[in-house]
Amino acid sequence: MVIDLLQPILHYSGHWLAPFFIAAIIWRERWKVAGLVIASANLIDLDHLLADPIFDPNRCSIGFHLLHGWEAALAYILMLAIPRWWTRAFAIGALWHLAVDYGDCHMMAL
Repeated sequence: MVIDLLQPILHYSGHWLAPFFIAAIIWRERWKVAGLVIASANLIDLDHLLADPIFDPNRCSIGFHLLHGWEAALAYILMLAIPRWWTRAFAIGALWHLAVDYGDCHMMAL
């Protein structure tokens, strides 16, 4: 099925390529470093190590893992108010990560 091929392509390009496009739009003069900071927000996936099993291809991360819940999303939103570009970049990356994972959850339901 097409969705079975499309899902991992969208998921991993959303996590690893899109951060550099986002950085190029927001921080043109330092897009490479900003892209790395945004991509570093993928470290929130370390919360998967607390789950049993660590990886379940049929599990939706949103709402299941500690750093993928609404409380964490609220913290990421609050981080946008901190007047340091790299903190905002990380927050954007974390929120983008949640958005990509949310889309992945919807594709799993198809």
